[in-house]
Formats: sequence, structure tokens, C-alpha cells
Amino acid sequence: MKLNDIIKIIEASYPLYIQEPYDNSGLIIGDKEANINGILIALDLNNDVIKEAIKNNCNLIITHHPFIFNNIKKLEAGDELFDKLNLIFKNEINVYSSHTPMDKSFNGINIALAERLNLKNIQILYPENNLLCKLVTFCPLNYADKVRESLFNAGAGVIGNYDCCSYNVQGLGSFRAGDDTNPFVGKKGEIHYEPETRIETIFPKWLTNDIISALLYSHPYEEVAYDIYQLENTHPKVGLGAVGNLNNEMEVYDFLTFVKDIFKLPTLRYSYVENIKKIHKVALCSGSGADILPIAINQKADAYLTADIKYHDFQKAHNKILLLDIGHYESEIIFVEKMYDYLSKKIPNFAIQKSENSYSFINFF
Repeated sequence: MKLNDIIKIIEASYPLYIQEPYDNSGLIIGDKEANINGILIALDLNNDVIKEAIKNNCNLIITHHPFIFNNIKKLEAGDELFDKLNLIFKNEINVYSSHTPMDKSFNGINIALAERLNLKNIQILYPENNLLCKLVTFCPLNYADKVRESLFNAGAGVIGNYDCCSYNVQGLGSFRAGDDTNPFVGKKGEIHYEPETRIETIFPKWLTNDIISALLYSHPYEEVAYDIYQLENTHPKVGLGAVGNLNNEMEVYDFLTFVKDIFKLPTLRYSYVENIKKIHKVALCSGSGADILPIAINQKADAYLTADIKYHDFQKAHNKILLLDIGHYESEIIFVEKMYDYLSKKIPNFAIQKSENSYSFINFF
């Protein structure tokens, strides 16, 4: 299987378009035309993971964290990065990372964490806007079904948990074909009036090229009239974090114990709360999510789980919300399982493995 085909499968659910500006997700090292023998999935790219891939004949490693994040100013033998790159190039290994696209997708890490906590009514905590567009086009009445079906198959018409969404109204279109044309209806040099259907539908911005291609392929006209509008709507399925409700309220101490057991934590840092008696609404964000602590507070969550929390973050949460630091590794190691399950369903009977060398770099005494 070609690497490019695997990338398309990954980015169908975790598009690079939604990654954060600071991120470096995507193909880090590789040849899109390479034939892939096997895939190894890991949280980070360390030397043990690379050696594991070589041993298991996996020439594609997929990680959550991009191992090249900032500009490289120099490479010298003996440096950690040089040694990694040397090992990768010598063994013709391809490396792909899905970092914030996996964090922000509704099929990604944060929703998986919420499900692990058995939360109900799960939603994105901080959904993103300006990611949606509207397409308006016009076609002959008896071609409307074909055009709509083509657009829907390309990914248009999805609103929340509904698909095949469109608005349609009939009207009369006019045009005059020029000398160098081959009109589907009407005659050259004459104004023609054609009963048409106006089709409006919504689509995510990163699918623009696919949507236009589907429209042009299915539409009978030589020149297809269409408009694309940028929408300010919030995308309910893309954004940071997740929020949901516990089936039953829990005492603070019971909830702390529950979280500690779920994530197998040797210790758990949390904020002081005096006025929160029960935990019902829970918000979370994998990795370093202190920046959206105010969002969790504004949404009146009783508890907020994230990682890399600083002293002053706990201060901001004091007596407002139960803030828990569950650890960066502990909040993101679920990536390996999530990506493995996703790819195993999309490409069954393919050699996909979960790395045995994804580990935390933090120890506890």
C-alpha cells in the first residue's frame, strides 16, 4: 500500500487544516510514493521505537508528537537528532505525526478520554469557528439529484449528527452561449431560459477542492455557476477539549480516587475546593490545556482534567473548579490505541502494530 493512500485515510478524519498554528503535524520524513510494509504507532519517536520498527519490518511510524517541531539550525554526529535521522534514513523509514488534528477532532483523543471516564452527552469543550463554508449552485431540474448525491459523497451536507443536508428551490436561470461554446441546452448567440434548481449545502473548508471537483464532475453544464461563502458558524465537531456529565454525581474524594484509578496515577495534584460538594459536569483537555481553564469555568464544569498545570493555574481555579493534573503522558497515551483502532477498521488485514516503547519521561519517587 502506498504511503499517500494511508495519509489520505488518516487525514479524512484528522485533517491537517485544523492543526494549531504552532503545530507540525503531517508527513515529517518520507516518500509519499513509498510502498508501506507495516505500520508502528507510538506516542513519541525515540530510538527504541525506531529500532522496534526496524525489527518488526515496519517502514512507517505514526506518532502523536512530531519529533521535529522547531527549526533545525545544525546537525552533528553524536547529537540525538542526528542519530535519529541517521537511523531513519539508513532504514528508509517514513514518519508521520497527527498531533493537534487528533486532539481537535470529534473522533480524536479528547472524546476518547471522555468516553473512558464514562461521560454522557459529550461535546467539544471549545469548538472552533470559521471552518465551514456554504456552496450555492444551480442546475437543470432533472440533474439536481445527481449533483446533490455527488456533493454529499464528497463530504458536503453534514450538520452535527445529520447528513445529506441541503436547501433547494426552483427558479429560472438565463444565459447566452458564445461562439466558442458547446451548450448543454440552448443555442449559440441566443438568450436561453432554463428551469433550474438552486442547491445550497454546507461543507468543511478543508474539503473545498473535493467539493468543487464533485460539482464539476456531476454537473451537465459546460460552465458551472457556483458561489462559495465563508461562514462564521461554530463547527460542533472540531475544537479543543471535551465536556460531559457523569451518570451519577460523585463526592470530590470519590471522584479523585476514580480518576486516579482510571489513569493509573501514582499521585494526583488537584486544586482546593470548598464550595463544590458533588462532581457531575466534567471537562477535560489532553496535554497542556491550562489555557482553556476559563472555558471550563464559564461552562460551569465541576471538574477540569488536563496536564502541565502551573502554580498560578491552580490559583485561578481556587474555589471555582476542581482542577486536576492527570499528566501529559497519561492524558495522551490513548493516542496509540485510538489510531490503531481507526486504521485497523479502515485497512483490515494490514500489518499495524502498537509500539511497546511509548513511555513517560517523568518518574515519581
